Amino acid sequence: MRLVYPLTTDRLIIRALTPDDVERHHALFSDPDVVRYLYFGPFDRPAAQDHLARRSIVELPGEGGWINFGVEAKGEGVLIGELAMGFISSTHAHFEVGYVFDPTYAGLGYATEGAAMIVELAFSGLGAHRVSGRLDARNTASARVLEKLGMRREAHFLENEYVKGEWTDELVYAVLAPEWRAMRGPATEFEFAE
Repeated sequence: MRLVYPLTTDRLIIRALTPDDVERHHALFSDPDVVRYLYFGPFDRPAAQDHLARRSIVELPGEGGWINFGVEAKGEGVLIGELAMGFISSTHAHFEVGYVFDPTYAGLGYATEGAAMIVELAFSGLGAHRVSGRLDARNTASARVLEKLGMRREAHFLENEYVKGEWTDELVYAVLAPEWRAMRGPATEFEFAE
């Protein structure tokens, strides 16, 4: 099943990633500040091209899989970030949200606005019961995004992952479908194609 694009918010266009995004994808993932709290270091161009190819999947994910989205600010026509949605468990109707944005666009609320659309997709379009977000505990900007979405912090795992040569703490945030509806009002309708 495929999602019909684009998804739009007040200020953003959310669309499939394509091979044409390679320059912006490389610029984003070669920035040490952008990848500081991710599992990998900065990419060179071939690594970015390979990474983008793996992320340019348009089919909605099966259990254990992820789908990635490109994000543009309306009227700019440039990739400013990427969103991700993981299908964690069909039994538990659990999805996860992720996001990476160009630091040039930090502090404008774009990550929160885009991530809200992905959370809405999980709940209204895909029947999620729970949507979570996981992050390196040092990433306070990412924690603020999840808090602005209305997610609650459910866990702080001490030194539970060994990343880039060091033990790191991890935070887990989440929101349940009834909580999301109470905060956001009526469900959004999404269009899907076979």
